Amino acid sequence: MEPYESRITEELTGFVETIQFKDFSPEVKNIAKRCIIDGIGVILAGATEPCTLIIRDYALSIGGRQESLLLGQGKNRGPAHLAALVNGTAGHAMDWDDTALSKTPDRAVLLHPTLPPLVASLAIGENLAVSGRDFLTAFITGFEVECKIAEAIHPDHWLRGFHTSNTCGIFGATAAVSKLMGLKADQIRSAFGIAASMAAGITVNLGTMVKPLHMGRAAENGIVSARLAASGYQSHPDALEAHKGFFHAYAGGVDPGKIRGKLGLPFSILDPGVCIKPYPCGVVGHPAMDAMKDLVIEHNLLPEDVARVKVSTGSNVLPPKGPLRYKKAETALQGKFCVPFQMACMIVHRRAGAVEFSDEFVKSTAVQEMMDRIEAVIDPEIDALGRDKIVSIIEVQHRDGRILHGRSPEHYRGGPQNPLTREALAEKFNDCVQQTLKPDQAEKLMEVIESLEELGSLRELIEMTVV
Repeated sequence: MEPYESRITEELTGFVETIQFKDFSPEVKNIAKRCIIDGIGVILAGATEPCTLIIRDYALSIGGRQESLLLGQGKNRGPAHLAALVNGTAGHAMDWDDTALSKTPDRAVLLHPTLPPLVASLAIGENLAVSGRDFLTAFITGFEVECKIAEAIHPDHWLRGFHTSNTCGIFGATAAVSKLMGLKADQIRSAFGIAASMAAGITVNLGTMVKPLHMGRAAENGIVSARLAASGYQSHPDALEAHKGFFHAYAGGVDPGKIRGKLGLPFSILDPGVCIKPYPCGVVGHPAMDAMKDLVIEHNLLPEDVARVKVSTGSNVLPPKGPLRYKKAETALQGKFCVPFQMACMIVHRRAGAVEFSDEFVKSTAVQEMMDRIEAVIDPEIDALGRDKIVSIIEVQHRDGRILHGRSPEHYRGGPQNPLTREALAEKFNDCVQQTLKPDQAEKLMEVIESLEELGSLRELIEMTVV
């Protein structure tokens, strides 16, 4: 491919400039609203996590213009880019935010799509007092841009150790903010070029405080990129596809056919779809968690009944290629990327929520001893199915000698083929916001988001996130 043959930056720019609310189908808008409900919920849930509190104190110590609200933190405000930094970190602090999927065998999860365009749009949208209709348009626009980029970039990007939620998420935030600010084509193009030099995030930090920071930084830098471009800051016009541009430097290649002529055709939020997580941990472990829970309930397994557990799965789950890298968790952050801990949750508590993903539960004697009985291995036959197929086979050795077998469901809960019901989404949302909002306030907030088109000013919604 010649360096400028694909003209990817130009096509992305045209899409951001010209897309309109009328171009979205009712289904696209409805799923987007579900993502926004879930996104605001996990932001409020993560607002008191240690990593968020550190970032919050950092932002408040800097001070500056009081443009945008730090969600879940009273009435504190700060510059829009720092509010996005705090809110983005909060939203990913529990690893409970949604994931965009892939249908191609060379990759599995694309990225965590909602937070970068959401928190960037909340911060700038509040500052500009945009309508709910314009906010929703910007969010869907950013969602589409980042997902198409994540699907087009060569899969070596992930294998090299880059975290797409940051490296590609920044383009979603940049697109959303550019849309809200009404930037012209040359400004949007410059914003993408600026963002290309600010993309970052490495997967060695999965299971640490830095992973949530990736989301905050993607949103923060997206705002900075758009604002600089609006002020006349210029960049290379083809910064994504040019030789030594983003795709070349970060992955050694790109499939332009996954972007050219594909933006909005279909929208990625529909196909390949999005998963709203039932569990606050790495999504590639969710199918096995559902299977283990079913086994435990079906056979009424107690922790003392379990002698050994073997989980066979693919390299899209386990290292060196997969994200669930810890053989035994010592902290809640590590537990989010640890198959033995995920299985132990279901065996010991028969659930995996905020209570289970705490340092206290992870370090408990019952959980630590249970993890020692659980082994996770890569199965060549499962691996041969492709990275887009998340499959796990479970074998439980009972103390009485029986061998119990389980297999992950084809369509796991929360995924596009088995989405959470409105009731299940509301249950998760209420769980997330219980420390911030009363039940009636939570229900009212959900209803407002579900009718975003009718909202006169985004500030009305944001004021509902605090008491």
